Amino acid sequence: MTLPPKVTPRAFERLAEIGAADQGKALRVAVEGGGCSGFQYDIALDDPAEGDLVLEGAGEKVVVDEVSLPFLANAVIDFSEELIGARFVIDNPNASASCGCGTSFSI
Repeated sequence: MTLPPKVTPRAFERLAEIGAADQGKALRVAVEGGGCSGFQYDIALDDPAEGDLVLEGAGEKVVVDEVSLPFLANAVIDFSEELIGARFVIDNPNASASCGCGTSFSI
């Protein structure tokens, strides 16, 4: 059985701060082919679609499509604020290697 990704309270709090649910949007986390390591994350505010896994917390939603779900099994979706910037980040135990940019990985 594939374990779904988890979303940290900090990620849901950030979605609330930017008013995602107020706009009827969810944070979409997807995996696409490409990037310097073979796969890359696509993270954007989007409308939930039929077939999406919907993760909810603090009145906010994070959605993952069926194709991306196996690549994100047991991953943790978080929000990070550092000197270089603030962004949603993914700690993916399925990635065997990742790029320095943090958005590209290989399995």
